[in-house]
Amino acid sequence: MTTRSYFNKAATLGVLMIGLVITSCKKDFLDLRPYDSIGSDVAISNVSDMKAALSGAYANLGSVNLYGRTIPLFADLLADNVYISTVNSNRYLDFFQVNYTVTNSNAQGVWESAYSTILRSNNVINSPLKGTAEIDQIRGEALSIRALMYFELARHFAKPYTVDPNAPGVPVILEYNPIVKPPRNTLKEVYAQIEKDLTEATGLLTIEKSSGFFTKYAAKALLARVYEYKGDWPKALNTAEDVINNSGYSLLKLNEVLSFWENNKDRNDKMEVLFEVVFDANNNAGNSSLAYFYDQNGYGDALATESLYNTYSNTDVRKDLIVVGSPTRGANAKVVNKFPNAGSADKDEYKVIRMSEVYLIAAEAAYQTGNESLALDYLNAVAKERDPSFAGYSSSGAALLSDILLERRKELAFEGHRYWDLARYNMDVVRVNLAGNYPGNVPLVIAANSFRRILPIPQEELDANPAIREQQNPGY
Repeated sequence: MTTRSYFNKAATLGVLMIGLVITSCKKDFLDLRPYDSIGSDVAISNVSDMKAALSGAYANLGSVNLYGRTIPLFADLLADNVYISTVNSNRYLDFFQVNYTVTNSNAQGVWESAYSTILRSNNVINSPLKGTAEIDQIRGEALSIRALMYFELARHFAKPYTVDPNAPGVPVILEYNPIVKPPRNTLKEVYAQIEKDLTEATGLLTIEKSSGFFTKYAAKALLARVYEYKGDWPKALNTAEDVINNSGYSLLKLNEVLSFWENNKDRNDKMEVLFEVVFDANNNAGNSSLAYFYDQNGYGDALATESLYNTYSNTDVRKDLIVVGSPTRGANAKVVNKFPNAGSADKDEYKVIRMSEVYLIAAEAAYQTGNESLALDYLNAVAKERDPSFAGYSSSGAALLSDILLERRKELAFEGHRYWDLARYNMDVVRVNLAGNYPGNVPLVIAANSFRRILPIPQEELDANPAIREQQNPGY
């Protein structure tokens, strides 16, 4: 990517300072001082400070605990898209085997890094600076990042909204207060804050930027996803259609698919990707990246399942994003090649939300609001641009919903969606054991009501925060 102008000495100092706080003091992750460990009224006194603080929030999104690896891997590995080879580096076996406890380091990493990012965002949002389009833009981007992090925390550590909106969510923290030890808010309250942040952000974001930054329609696309996860189908449809009809972003075409995934630069052409986390030669997860975990010249532990591979026809261009054969894992291994730049100094970006997903949100929402014809239009808009031999879906009723979920599985594979699609519909995870993908110590069915369908609140948080100590997720 082209290095962000926001990255400067002040941003680097901010990142380092908060990193020192996190790593040197095992304490309540909700009680970290923001930015450079002084209050926001002192830390941010001008626009340059505001930009530097926002850079820290953006940089944190690339943490290995967030979009650098864990978040996108989790949702494919716990579902039926990805498995861990028997030749492995002993990473993420706890997720693969669905056997994690309150001391799980990956769960702790998601919690810690997400709240660190929220605190950095709060520092920007609560800045006293106001009154210009540039300041509004910066604040809108911070609101979008905060909403994104609360969304991730909610889906990792709480029941699906569609299952129980009144279930415990996560603590909502909007400003730094070292005295308050917050309990968990309800899931409904968490989602209300997410909606509020994104709605406010869309009114502040007026400046066009590259795909490495939140913009108005990136925030709206995320809001459409939030409505989808809530099961608020009229709003999901209206918001997705707003993005489709008014954003100016184009849907990825058949002849663009392979070059799109080969590209390792953030985009300015409004093709497909609305927001992505950028990794350049100086800011990336290195051999801890998602790409390195798939790359057979890296760890190469994670492979595509045979059941996923078989969903693609031989003329589906997406099948070329899976390469058959590995020198260390056998001639039949299905190697993920959606992130082909693990060996390059400039790494693959992680695409948080793109137009193909927005079309599929619109398809699902149209189906759920009773407009099957419109649902098919949006569904086939994606599917027919991936397979020149495909005549299009023509199903109805429950079969149409199955086709929408199937197309989501195929289109969004390895991007961290599959597990959450099953969770939203309170469905069991059923792993089909083809070609020996799943050894005997790995469960083939993860029941919808299994307590391990959501992660435990980290033990260190329970130890440090009395208000949350009795609010652990049941079963842990």
